[in-house]
Amino acid sequence: MQDRNFDDIAEKFARNIYGTTKGTLRQAILWQDLDRLFDALPQRPLRVLDAGGGEGQTACRVAERHHQVTLCDLSQEMLSRAQQAAREKGVIDNMHFIHCAAQDIGQHLESPVDLILFHAVLEWVADPQAVLAHLWQCLAPGGALSLMFYNANGLLMHNMVAGNFGYVEQGMPKRKKRTLSPDHPLDPQQVYQWLADIGWQITGKTGVRVFHDYLREKHQQQECFDSLLALETRYCRQEPWISLGRYIHVTAIKPENQG
Repeated sequence: MQDRNFDDIAEKFARNIYGTTKGTLRQAILWQDLDRLFDALPQRPLRVLDAGGGEGQTACRVAERHHQVTLCDLSQEMLSRAQQAAREKGVIDNMHFIHCAAQDIGQHLESPVDLILFHAVLEWVADPQAVLAHLWQCLAPGGALSLMFYNANGLLMHNMVAGNFGYVEQGMPKRKKRTLSPDHPLDPQQVYQWLADIGWQITGKTGVRVFHDYLREKHQQQECFDSLLALETRYCRQEPWISLGRYIHVTAIKPENQG
């Protein structure tokens, strides 16, 4: 297996993810968590790594807060889009761009970082546990990880609600190579165990899109977005809703006594 490179579908990704209520809701819930995370970190310009940062939506917003952001991505097309976005937002001086896979970023960093953003990437890599172990080495003791991953539970629920019984019985195999459906949906308990085995201390779990994708009346996703966001916010940090999110956002720290 190989890590997924988005060079061939960058435009489709931008249009179908960030150009929809899916992306808007994902960013809204994510930033509720990130605001709390930044409040808990040292109140100074931080060294931030956005590993597999794609078009840079999150990285640019972090840079707007005067943090120094390194964004790496396996896709040169995504990297170019991120650079253009940084120029348009006037934050290019606070950002550094590296064309490489997340598991290779360590050789490009001059020193460990204070915060790692790793969003919607883990489900696309061939060896997710190894990538998490590599990112651990890139983080300074006391630093934090913001990890968002595609939830296998959510994929199962989505298909069952749609009545795709045969597909579920087959194990939900990916049918096409060039779709935006992730290659390797992840079992939350497995991800939590990987983090614990490496040494991370989990500080928070949030379900992302715990209701949005399951609505029978799809027009409500847009027409009732404010009400939907309010209800997502109310329930997304409680079980069983965390474990039913289409994505799960995990925050974790590297203890001070860890090298």
